[in-house]
Amino acid sequence: MLYDIRKNKLLYLMLAPVILFFSLFHYIPMYGAIIAFKDFSPRLGIIGSPWAGFEHFKVFFEGIYFWRTLKNTVLISLYDLVFGFPAPIILALLLNEVKKTIFKRSIQTITYMPHFVSLVVVCGMIKEFTVSGGLINDFIAFLGGERLSLLLESQFFRTIYVSSGVWQHIGWGTIIYLAALAGIDTEQYEAAKIDGAGRWKQMRHVTLPGIMPTIVILLILEMGRMLSVGTEKIILLYNPTIYDTADVISSYVYRVGLQEFNYSFSSAVGLFNSAINFTLVVGSNWLSRKLNDTSLW
Repeated sequence: MLYDIRKNKLLYLMLAPVILFFSLFHYIPMYGAIIAFKDFSPRLGIIGSPWAGFEHFKVFFEGIYFWRTLKNTVLISLYDLVFGFPAPIILALLLNEVKKTIFKRSIQTITYMPHFVSLVVVCGMIKEFTVSGGLINDFIAFLGGERLSLLLESQFFRTIYVSSGVWQHIGWGTIIYLAALAGIDTEQYEAAKIDGAGRWKQMRHVTLPGIMPTIVILLILEMGRMLSVGTEKIILLYNPTIYDTADVISSYVYRVGLQEFNYSFSSAVGLFNSAINFTLVVGSNWLSRKLNDTSLW
């Protein structure tokens, strides 16, 4: 180990900031998770606070908001997985078929740009577009529909959340897939052409299998974030009138922990959320390794 560090000291030096970041902001703070099992008081500190055991978990599981927040979290995550995850793959496949470099780069630039826009700005744009006098309602009225403040109607929140997420991140997500596509041996395409395969069959039998390991790895990572729906975006968009479809576990933790100062209860809810995410990523990794020998570890 020491020999390897001396031999590759520059690589380890480059890795040091990453290790420091995860240590400071991910591993060391794990000690604070113990307050989920205590009646935490800032005056007494983590060690001095009285032990509560699983009382906070019990209160959450038996509470009136448990099923609502769990249902909303799962549904939004599933919609995002079904519509958001394949979108960059489809765009990357389409761009891979484009032969005109200028057109291809223009599309890439246009689709990348929303990713770099501040989330606060994006949410502000969404609010402006979805008010009764906004752009979306202008289009609805043009088609003969009724004008509505869409963010005040609970049935539209999931659609707005997922579709705006696809718009914002589809271009950025294609970067990895385009890199994977660039690594496919061109001789495979030439052999497929000799066998009489058209573009569609080349995509099915050469392109997709070539990027499948990348797709599987990213899908496993996505499974690990299934219940970690974007807290900031939901908090910036939702309001009490649409809590029945918009309130998720992470936003509930924010309200209870930071607004009501119930740190122990919010930590218990957050720990439950993290445990489910960990189970999902381990389970999906195990299943992937069994089915196609591709896995994170």
